[in-house]
Amino acid sequence: MMLEKIEITQRFNFKKINRHYECFIIDLMSKKAYFKINERIYNDKFIEKSYSCDNSWVDILSDLKNNVSSDIINLDDLEINRFIKEFNNLNLFDDFTSEEFSYFEKLESIYSCNINLYFDGKYMEYCIKNNFPNKWIEFSNLLMKLVNFDVLNIGHLKKLVTCLFFDIKSDGIYDKSTSEKLTLSSLEFGHYESYPYDTPHPSCIIDFKNNEIKGYFEKKFKEDVVLDLLEKYGVYLWIFKNYQIKSHNQDNVILDGYEWYLELVFNNSIIWTILGHNEYPDTYVCLAFEIEKLTGFDLCELETFSDDDLKLFKYYGNMKLS
Repeated sequence: MMLEKIEITQRFNFKKINRHYECFIIDLMSKKAYFKINERIYNDKFIEKSYSCDNSWVDILSDLKNNVSSDIINLDDLEINRFIKEFNNLNLFDDFTSEEFSYFEKLESIYSCNINLYFDGKYMEYCIKNNFPNKWIEFSNLLMKLVNFDVLNIGHLKKLVTCLFFDIKSDGIYDKSTSEKLTLSSLEFGHYESYPYDTPHPSCIIDFKNNEIKGYFEKKFKEDVVLDLLEKYGVYLWIFKNYQIKSHNQDNVILDGYEWYLELVFNNSIIWTILGHNEYPDTYVCLAFEIEKLTGFDLCELETFSDDDLKLFKYYGNMKLS
């Protein structure tokens, strides 16, 4: 089979509607490489700095958008033949299990990538979220050699919590290169109505450096209490499919237009994010009830759940916790 074209579509999800989509195409038959300029344009609505626990993502988002251009890279026969030979030798997707791909996700993590390979008479598609091919860095270097820039955004992925550079465990996030556990700097949670589509202030911000909670509920707190809750309810693992059984097996009874996000920031700059659209990880409700019991406030907006959905989440959550 002769490789004819590669499409690399990447999606970055930062808080609320600050998102970035890009598609880079390497057309080996026409000897060109270029960005497919996306017709879906989203206005960036940056949160005012005083209302956000962290703005590390702003520079990343700005750089991602600035890198997308209408320039066309012309390739010669020598470059193409070398690339095809090295790509074939890489066997990039051997022993790789592709994750599920959907244009609309009920629950979204901070990064995903879709690779489409076109051969003469055959088409193959692979979706990467947290399950990266073993030779992903080698593939990045191969692309860098071909077009002379960081197509796979490896530089930015060093600042985003995925399984490429980090071990994600029930008790926290670990740097793969050093095996050191990252220190949680801040936590930000927002729960809001998706219409009118706007950028409301975060519901809750936890500053671990100053032991302060701000937002709807303000007070000093003990760091260990929050860290224990995150570990007990597997919050670090919410980005994985095995904490999203309910969302994959049961549709929300009432689509009432609520969206939410949770952002954790480690070592002052490394970002973990999950977003939800009328759907939640399995242990969300169990955690929400405990938070309400501890604080006396419905900080996770349990009142927006239907009775039927509360029963389902208790069922799936208790299965995960048992």
